Formats: sequence, structure tokens, C-alpha cells
Amino acid sequence: MPKSKFEAQYGSSHAVLRHWREAVPNDRLAHLIKDAMRGVSRALQMRLMEHSVSFGHWTFLRILWENDGLTQRQLSEEAGLMDPTTHSALRAMEKLGYISRRKLPNNNKNIHIYLTPKGRALKKVLVPIAEEVNNIAVNGVSESAIQTTRKTLLAIIENLALDEQESLQNKRHQPSTRDLSDLINIADAAEDVR
Repeated sequence: MPKSKFEAQYGSSHAVLRHWREAVPNDRLAHLIKDAMRGVSRALQMRLMEHSVSFGHWTFLRILWENDGLTQRQLSEEAGLMDPTTHSALRAMEKLGYISRRKLPNNNKNIHIYLTPKGRALKKVLVPIAEEVNNIAVNGVSESAIQTTRKTLLAIIENLALDEQESLQNKRHQPSTRDLSDLINIADAAEDVR
């Protein structure tokens, strides 16, 4: 059986734990959060695929279950994703029968995204799966430690949101795929000149 990307990189979950406990016990918190998120995401992705739902679709379904009828731009903002990524995901979700797109009679410009009965019904199946993954992730962790972790992560999120606002005021922005592509093309052109 071929190794997954995770197994190829780390060998096993034991290697990841050894990495954090022995090799870099005091490494940056951001790396620890990233590895924890990667583990939670993988556990959820494996379970979602049993129901033909990708992790990206899960993100949009969660938003629409709470606020059906958003525009594509609103969905992009809620998910923290670029419009082209959202557009691709919504096209796939429409083909799978999870959503429909409609223009409102009084606004021909914006297209609003609505769950279909099939998309709405997924909530009863998928939310318990996400809860199961959360329970697996915190197995053996005390309630007070969970509450402290929540409080800490919320503070981190708030601090980074404030930093993002300041960054935007200072003309810093999240680069688009096109921006990154332009940088690579400039670097390639400079290398060709040498």
C-alpha cells in the first residue's frame, strides 16, 4: 500500500509527536497549530469522503447551513478564500446537487447561493461526523484545559485579525495567485538575463 503524503513526510503519527516532544519542543506555536489543524483536517476529510463531500465543500456547506442565500463574494469572505477558489467549489457543488444559484428578481447583478434539499440534508449526516472528530482530538484532555485552549486560540485569532486590519491600512495585502505567479515570472526573466 503506498504511503500517504503525511506518512512519507513524517513516517507515522509517532514521528510527529517525537518531533514536537524531543526535536523542537519549544518551536513556534504557529507550527504546532498547523500540525494540529492538519491532523483534524485529515481525520475529517477521511470521514467526509465516505459521503462524497470534500473538505472544501464542507466549509461552504457549514456557512450555508447557517446563512443560506449568500452571494459568491459573501461566501468567499466568510470562508476566507479567494473568489476563483469559491467559484470552482460552487460549480462542483452545483454539479453534485448540493446548491443552486439564483438571481433575485430585484437584483440581476448578484447571484445568490442556496442549498438544495440534498445539500440541506447533509447537515444531519456530516455535523455528527465533525463532532466525532472533535471528540477524538480532545480525548483525554480535561475540560479546563479545553476551555483554556479555546480562550488562547480566540485571543490569537483576534490579535491576528487586528494585525490584518493594520496591515491593510499600511497597504499590505494577501497576495493573489496571480501576484505570486508574477513574482515567479519576474524571477525567471531575471535568471534568463544572467
